[in-house]
Amino acid sequence: MANTDLSAARVAQKNEFYTQWVDIEREVNAYLEYDPDVFRDKTVLLPCDDPEWSNFTKFFALHFADLGIKKLISTSYAPNSNAGASFYTPTLFELDDPDYDPDKSMERGRVFTLLPHDISGDGRVDIDDLEWDYLDGDGDFRSEEVTALRDEADIVITNPPFSLFRAFVSWLAEGNVQFSVIGNMNAITYKEVFPLIRDNRMWLGPTISSGDREFRVPESYPLNAAGTRIGEDGSRYIRVKGVRWFTSIEHGRRHEPLQLMSMADNLKYSKHREVRDAGYERYDNFDAIEVPFTDAIPGDYDGLMGVPITFLDKYNPEQFEIVGSSEGDYPRTKKYGKKERVVDGVRKKSNSGTLSGAIRVDSFGPGTFFDVGYPVRGVYKRLFIKQRRAQ
Repeated sequence: MANTDLSAARVAQKNEFYTQWVDIEREVNAYLEYDPDVFRDKTVLLPCDDPEWSNFTKFFALHFADLGIKKLISTSYAPNSNAGASFYTPTLFELDDPDYDPDKSMERGRVFTLLPHDISGDGRVDIDDLEWDYLDGDGDFRSEEVTALRDEADIVITNPPFSLFRAFVSWLAEGNVQFSVIGNMNAITYKEVFPLIRDNRMWLGPTISSGDREFRVPESYPLNAAGTRIGEDGSRYIRVKGVRWFTSIEHGRRHEPLQLMSMADNLKYSKHREVRDAGYERYDNFDAIEVPFTDAIPGDYDGLMGVPITFLDKYNPEQFEIVGSSEGDYPRTKKYGKKERVVDGVRKKSNSGTLSGAIRVDSFGPGTFFDVGYPVRGVYKRLFIKQRRAQ
């Protein structure tokens, strides 16, 4: 699915993208490989969840005992504030309970709790031992009651609403809680997100680093985009590009050093023709060199480098320091006044388009350029990094 489809989902407040079991399992296993006791004696909160549709509660309930979890809490949105009555189906937890109220179930969120008590009497603690109750409000994570659950928790794990990702990350940071959540790669440069990455309070998870991921969606979602399908059981699925796990839980990959060639060797042997032909160009408006590919970072260069945001998939904080980005949080050496967009040599009346990092060129040619008094080529979002050297 194109990112424009995900953007449309954000605009339409369509946030019911349910993560596949295998994606949860791979990510959690990566944390366990680094620290087998990462969840032991911890309270785990799964907000914005729904055990009837989501796999998060099912997964952690199944592994409650072997992970050593102290308490599992999950909350769900009220249907009228999220998916709406057309998608809502009462869960078995509700229908089998004498406290079930069809009116409350439309307007209120729910909280599900699992403790190390074998309520069902089957000799194990799992999803059959979940207890539930109505929340006072609609289950919004920003409410006082869900925020109180955040403050009780040690770890928060979920796929938050796509349209509310900025607010959700701010909510996590305010709670100073460990977390692992799914979001779009472009969130890296959000003002609410980037400072956490720069200050080493957030990083990317280890198990999604390229390609796309498939999410289950409600029946109300139109299947009119590439990468959509209907499963054998009638469930609908959409593939989304550019998703990542954003986490503050340690894992081994982020401590693996990136193997680099020298600048001279890159200029001669790089697999990227752009590097071999053009070399390392300097930005016109930042005091840094442009490194268009992570594997082309010159290992012997100590100055400031602009690298793609996908660099974070390989980021080792012992090897590199992130000092800023091209999106307004790092000082520019030059600010442009009036600019004119030139596409394939033709000047356009509309000058829409971002111009963060810019590289000066000799002339306008094929592609998109800007006339700022001389021709420049815009560069997509960049992170500015320096190499750490042993003292």
